[in-house]
Amino acid sequence: MAEESKQEAAEAGQQFAVQRIYIKDLSFEAPMGSQAFTKQWQPAVNQELGNKVNKLDDNNYEVVLTITVTVKLGEETAFLAEVHQAGIFTISGLEEQQLAHVMNTMCPNILFPYAREAIDSVITKGTFPALMLPPVNFDALFAQAMQKAQTEDQAEAEASH
Repeated sequence: MAEESKQEAAEAGQQFAVQRIYIKDLSFEAPMGSQAFTKQWQPAVNQELGNKVNKLDDNNYEVVLTITVTVKLGEETAFLAEVHQAGIFTISGLEEQQLAHVMNTMCPNILFPYAREAIDSVITKGTFPALMLPPVNFDALFAQAMQKAQTEDQAEAEASH
């Protein structure tokens, strides 16, 4: 069964391949300095995600997953870590909607474990406790974004009538 779907995809000219995975940008800040280590460790963790796609040529795309983690102790920022985890993907033979889905779900799913490891590594090198980011459901996030865009389009259409 799986062999048949692979064959059908090949016959349809569909292609998906990972060419390279790399860190495009990585930053770590500990604004409190040594004071962060003298306070009781009761952190408030905030995680932000972003995704950007750059078309390199007809079939190659750079997808950049950005993860920013801010950890506060009270009102002060103990540390902030950000990674721009990128990948170059060869994708062809997909319709526009399928392509958008792949670049916003499948590609970030591939990049996320690398980004999570980079964040954890830089945080522990700052001698803070390890922070294993929870899994992210990129399919659900994409579905929410599509629903929001559709709702906004409908509201604009109704407002113009």
